[in-house]
Amino acid sequence: YVRNDFPGLNTLVPIQFFGICFVALLLALWLNARLVASPFGLALNAARQVPVRVQTVGLDPTRLKLVAFVISGAITGLAGALFADLNRFVSPSMFSWHLSGELIVLIILGGVGRLMGPVIGAMMFVALEHFLGGLTTHWHIALGAILLGVVLFARGGVIGLVCGPKGQS
Repeated sequence: YVRNDFPGLNTLVPIQFFGICFVALLLALWLNARLVASPFGLALNAARQVPVRVQTVGLDPTRLKLVAFVISGAITGLAGALFADLNRFVSPSMFSWHLSGELIVLIILGGVGRLMGPVIGAMMFVALEHFLGGLTTHWHIALGAILLGVVLFARGGVIGLVCGPKGQS
């Protein structure tokens, strides 16, 4: 098997590869939190809400959004490289609508608009998949019912249910 080379680490050992992925996750979360709290993040939020006002103070909203898109693409590219390392190959069939749907479920479960929402959603999805998968082969039905409950009764996902609506916490 061939994987990317990280000096001093054997990425074929699962716990070491998990460590690399976990450090990448923590770095991405840290970078995201820093960007949101920075002047760039504030300008980007303003450009999302009222682009004309941002333009009035001399900032280009299109350029701000482009920089944010590039940063997002870099983080997503890193995740894709780690995903390819995990599977040891890349195939177009790996990126079907099913994977996209699972990612949307993760975000909805955890909560949209919060930094930790997708992380909590991913943990919940994996836990529910293992727990419900052990109970029945039709675990997707139970997961769908849980997701429906989250959408109907937990606005802002599970993290919104625990922390309250965004802006109050």
